[in-house]
Amino acid sequence: MADVSLADIKALRERLGTGMVDTKNALVEAEGDFEKAVEILRLKGAKGNAKRADRSTSEGLIAAVESATATTMIELACETDFVAKSDKFVALGNTVLAALADSGAETVDAALAVEVDGKTVGAVIDDEAAILGEKVELRRIVRIAGDKFSIYLHRTNKDLPPQVGVVLAFEGDDVETARSIAQHISFADPTYLSKEDVPASEVENERRIVEEISRGEGKPDAALPKIVEGRLGAFFKQVALLEQDYARDNKLTISKVVADAKLTVTGFARFKVGA
Repeated sequence: MADVSLADIKALRERLGTGMVDTKNALVEAEGDFEKAVEILRLKGAKGNAKRADRSTSEGLIAAVESATATTMIELACETDFVAKSDKFVALGNTVLAALADSGAETVDAALAVEVDGKTVGAVIDDEAAILGEKVELRRIVRIAGDKFSIYLHRTNKDLPPQVGVVLAFEGDDVETARSIAQHISFADPTYLSKEDVPASEVENERRIVEEISRGEGKPDAALPKIVEGRLGAFFKQVALLEQDYARDNKLTISKVVADAKLTVTGFARFKVGA
């Protein structure tokens, strides 16, 4: 049996982030050859990937990067917060994001097929999942085109990487207000930019629901149209960014804040880990 020192085990563990016993066993099997031990650990982990395929991934990170004409944001997911806060997982997120920044990929399937250092992004993720010992997946990607961008990444826990991310595309010069709107989005979670963007089918379904609720409350028929429209207004405040009350001053709407700052919001996206 090869003479494997604690220093060798420590060095390989720091390189790969693997467990003490697995690292020692791999080095023994490889007769002290580091590169062969890495291969052994990867093969062992790759076999485990298939077993982990059905596991849930409720932890992870959000990362975003701006390129010349677009900003790319991803959600990289894993199983536990222990892995989510590890240096190797964060480094993997940075590697994946860098590979996708200028790729033009707008879907997960397209992103996984992008090449980085002679491998696909999907293969890079699988290789690292094998070492980390957890299911790791690229859950979401969005590419927002625009003139200028404000990126806001929020840590819900100081020990974890960002768990909420917002990309705001805008036109104008008031960068500070643009950032405050991005922060507002992280809190208020709108789905659409304006009420005109809400699909007609969704509006009609909401109209039907609030009318049924109003009738069930015994509201007079003559008053129903006004009541329904009022409740629809509340619905639009929930789902449409420009209709929402500004988080920093609820006496102002976002549309008013945007107008005063001479900004035009052209698009946005919000990701939250596991949501």
